[in-house]
Amino acid sequence: MNWLANLSKTYDDHAKVVGQFETKKNGKEYALIPISHTTQTAHIEVHLDGKGNIVRAEVVDKNDGSTIIPCTEAAASRTSAPVPYPLFDKLMYVAGDYTSYCGEVKGTPHQDYVAQLKAWCESPFSHAKVKSVLDYVSKGTLIADLVDRGVLHTDNRGKLLDKWVAGAEDQESEKPKIFNVIASDQSGAFVRFLVNIPGQPESRLWRDASVQQSFIRFYEMSLQDKDVCFVTGEYLPVADKHASRIRHSGDKSKLISANDSSGFTFRGRFRTSREAAAVSYEVSQKGHNALKWLIDKQGTTIDGKVFLVWGSTNLNMPEPQKDNFNLWDDEQDEVFIDGDTTYKEYALQVRKALNGFRYDGEYQSKHKVTIMILDAATPGRMSIMYYQRVDQNKYLDRIAAWHESCYWLYRYRKNKNGKQVRSISTPTPEEIAFAAYGRRASDKIVKGLMERMLPCIIDQRPIPLDIIRSAVHRASNPVGIEDGGWEETLGISCALVRKHHESEGFEMTLNTETADRNYLFGRLLAVADVLEERELDREKVRSEGANRRATNAIRYMNVFSQRPERTWKIIYESLHPHLNRMGGKASNYNRLIQEISDKFKIEDFNDRPLSGLYLLGYSSQRNDLYTSKKDKEIATATPEDHEENQSMEQGDN
Repeated sequence: MNWLANLSKTYDDHAKVVGQFETKKNGKEYALIPISHTTQTAHIEVHLDGKGNIVRAEVVDKNDGSTIIPCTEAAASRTSAPVPYPLFDKLMYVAGDYTSYCGEVKGTPHQDYVAQLKAWCESPFSHAKVKSVLDYVSKGTLIADLVDRGVLHTDNRGKLLDKWVAGAEDQESEKPKIFNVIASDQSGAFVRFLVNIPGQPESRLWRDASVQQSFIRFYEMSLQDKDVCFVTGEYLPVADKHASRIRHSGDKSKLISANDSSGFTFRGRFRTSREAAAVSYEVSQKGHNALKWLIDKQGTTIDGKVFLVWGSTNLNMPEPQKDNFNLWDDEQDEVFIDGDTTYKEYALQVRKALNGFRYDGEYQSKHKVTIMILDAATPGRMSIMYYQRVDQNKYLDRIAAWHESCYWLYRYRKNKNGKQVRSISTPTPEEIAFAAYGRRASDKIVKGLMERMLPCIIDQRPIPLDIIRSAVHRASNPVGIEDGGWEETLGISCALVRKHHESEGFEMTLNTETADRNYLFGRLLAVADVLEERELDREKVRSEGANRRATNAIRYMNVFSQRPERTWKIIYESLHPHLNRMGGKASNYNRLIQEISDKFKIEDFNDRPLSGLYLLGYSSQRNDLYTSKKDKEIATATPEDHEENQSMEQGDN
């Protein structure tokens, strides 16, 4: 129950923002909900005066529909049985004339709703605005009033329309607003109330703190069943049922549930669910409400799986599934290739950015960071797939270690001059998924890989070999990547391979000392690729811009990775016509090929398949050729810029 205690404390630490709405980037609102409350999406808004008379009514905009509503334990867990919410609810509960417009219903939902609302108003904790709502709903004319005001719409029989069909004889020519905000028919519309009383600034009952506190006190009177709370150790009123709607308003999955009293849930272990775990009502409410708030505020959801990170003092912590550009402000200079100092500048900027999270006024060693993954295997049950609470300093150290060990030069971004340049970047788990399985990978595959990568970042475990192999295999087949993302796939694969061989000290800069056969074969492939690419570019200029073909190095790359000796002979022989046309310029390339070949041990120059290290040799050698001599000044240019530059240079000669 540590997770629940942690969330409950988070709620208490941020009690000052309870009930205050915040806005997401997509325009939707959310808030830290008070205890004994939940959220629902409202479709209709009814304005009342202090005497319980309707003033006006309107359809609620989609982005403004989030509503904090009072809620009992029974209502929070209702399924098919009609159990009313205490104040705001669907038409079936709040409208006394529901049967006249929609037909018969199971049970007595409206009568139960009025009785519960009346009990609240007759308690010592009644509220004048709630009494106004009671006075109005007791009249039983809600649907008729909404129809009169054009909010709801009926057919030629006087019943509420099930759906709107364009062009139907008995329907309006213009689609009514209610059908734009509700997924089901009109009978399922959710209603909320406003009470306008002169002198009181807040008429929206779902945002009135006094109304919320009124219900909290009223509902506390009904909580008489007490037991020892497994979270706090205190003797408190216990929760009989726990909250749902954790990920979103339509989510029925629960983290704590025990309703299988007739099955095998407790047989042989416990007689009742309370013997397994008893959680106080207050802790359950605070913990679940804090979790909902954190998910809305900063959670990442992919195909129903939620990835969540928060700090005990500073909620916003660097997230493992984000890239390095999320660590610093947009105004800061980004790190681009700069000779031998690139990595040093990159590491310095990462550490500098993380230091901003490390200190908050005075340094406190008790600061913690929580990492949690949630997912639901069935519509009714949710589980915690991953949970860890670590020291904030240790967490930031591990995030820094990840960014400083798994990186490569592959991402294109605009510099201060607005030019597209390549920059060092650490791939995100989502980018790794696309590199390993392609852009068409399903959300199920992506979320599964993200979960597998989390321990690699947080616990510093090795990256699973199947992920690395899959990425290397795709990077070795550039002609098979149709979405134009081979450069990115290559860079991400290099980052993964470098991380896997971290102890061997390979960097982005060209290693001219190593005698590793994989790295050397990669260098040879890069020399052949750049040589032919430049010659093909010159031919492209001569032929007035005709599209050039891929180089033989690119076309044979996949076969080369499997049978390097045999394939290299084919690639090298294909270079002879280009070398002959180059004349004296060919000496530089021939000398480089000879230097690389001389580093091979005789027994290493064979057809044994290459490891992913050959991609490091290929990428580093290719980049070094593009950034040699006077090309240094255009080191950050894109491949298209390189092509244009080389063509111009050769044309001048």
